[in-house]
Amino acid sequence: MQQVVQYFSQYKVSYKNEILSGLTVALALVPEAVAFSLIAGLSPLVGLYAAFVMGLVTSLIGGRPGMISGATGAIAVVLLALAKSHGVEYIFATVILAGVLQVVAGLLRLGKFIRLVPHSVMFGFVNGLAIIIFLSQLVQFQTVDAAGAHQWLTGSALYTMLGLVGLTILIIAGLPRLTKVVPASLVAILVVSGLVIGLGISTKTVGDIASIKGGFPPFHIPAVPLTLATLGIIFPYAAIMAGVGLIESLLTLNLIDEITETRGSTNRECVAQGAANIASGFLFGMGGCAMIGQSLINISSGARARLSGIVAAVMLLVFIMFGASLIERVPMAALTGLMIMVAVGTFEWASLKTFGKMPVSDLIVMVLVTAITVLLHNLALAVLIGVIIAALVFAWENAKRIRARKYVDEVGVRHYEIYGPLFFGSAQAFGEKFDVLDDPSEVIIDFKESRVADMSAIEALNKLTERYHRAGKTVHLRHLSPDCRRLLGKADSIIEVNIMEDPLYTVAGANVMY
Repeated sequence: MQQVVQYFSQYKVSYKNEILSGLTVALALVPEAVAFSLIAGLSPLVGLYAAFVMGLVTSLIGGRPGMISGATGAIAVVLLALAKSHGVEYIFATVILAGVLQVVAGLLRLGKFIRLVPHSVMFGFVNGLAIIIFLSQLVQFQTVDAAGAHQWLTGSALYTMLGLVGLTILIIAGLPRLTKVVPASLVAILVVSGLVIGLGISTKTVGDIASIKGGFPPFHIPAVPLTLATLGIIFPYAAIMAGVGLIESLLTLNLIDEITETRGSTNRECVAQGAANIASGFLFGMGGCAMIGQSLINISSGARARLSGIVAAVMLLVFIMFGASLIERVPMAALTGLMIMVAVGTFEWASLKTFGKMPVSDLIVMVLVTAITVLLHNLALAVLIGVIIAALVFAWENAKRIRARKYVDEVGVRHYEIYGPLFFGSAQAFGEKFDVLDDPSEVIIDFKESRVADMSAIEALNKLTERYHRAGKTVHLRHLSPDCRRLLGKADSIIEVNIMEDPLYTVAGANVMY
């Protein structure tokens, strides 16, 4: 029993803070889970079930105590097209497959690769997500006519919608300046709902879209054909969802790590996110990932352990089972205002100040990732392209840094001291540093300030030694680090690399200076 208590506390924390923080998060989860499920074109109950299952599983076995998971806008955007084209059953199957992919990623210890995502890519990713969330709210200012076409609201309906949305935004933006005892989003929902219900204002509510009345999430095997054709339909969406979910979750984990000055486990979180999505798919949920907003609410309320997340998930289920009739009366204008503020809060406004200050390449990457995210609604592809471009820019900049210091010693030996990494990008420039025909009969190439990094570097060395050999001259490769020597040794069966040792020199790994 003591081990169980230790597992759920792990830190010296107040159980009162854990319970109250969990209750606050549960209240804040309700409107956002409903709103995100509506973005995906699903029943609000699907989003609420996902928030319950994701929150409970990741709190129990996740790699970051205190972090909250649930239905998110990023996942909703990914599933939107599939929900429209194939329906909810394919959504459940996609969520399960995405969970399997995330578990595999965790078992393969791929979580560490989140460090390869540059800051410019993250700016673009977050900004694109914010724009998508904002644009998705415009449909609430439209109505469907008899022909099924969308028409913009006019007259009193439009003014009512604008007024209620504006009031919601005003409360969410202004209340934190007065008090932070309760979440501003929750207060906004309650106030606007109270006005609509109390004054009998005619406007669209959650109940007009779908009922959220439900009990414990039912176990449900997705009713899809178990064929390769089905796999071909859901796999692209599952791969995108898995990638987006892990990226957002691991970035949230890093943020919480910085705030709490502790360290979570990225690989364990990958497995937990996958297990949660698998469970969500079988329990009528849309799946999800870590939620930045709710996680920050939880941490700022004093929570540091797993208990707060468990309390939040359990209380959310209580709301589903016993508070459905109240949630169905929530006006859509309140949720629209909430989501607009989520978009405003998600957007990295600081990124706009970087224009003219950041390198041009970083700005291009940021704008490109944002554009791909908004236009294609494919966040994983946007991040992948951004990382590739950033890596190519990095490789190009490093390729230009290779240089050689040349001199002839007192015995007539030509020395080339190489500076900068030798890899595929710098291999050609490396070869141009040498004057084979005019060099003396003996040449020393010193790699003390360089490193042989890949096969292109090995091939560059092979071609260089061959050129000197044909000219009847001897080349010595000096100060190769142990890893470089191993790399050259492994390539010995593929190409011939001429390495000759001078007894007056040792490799850099020996820490001897001459």
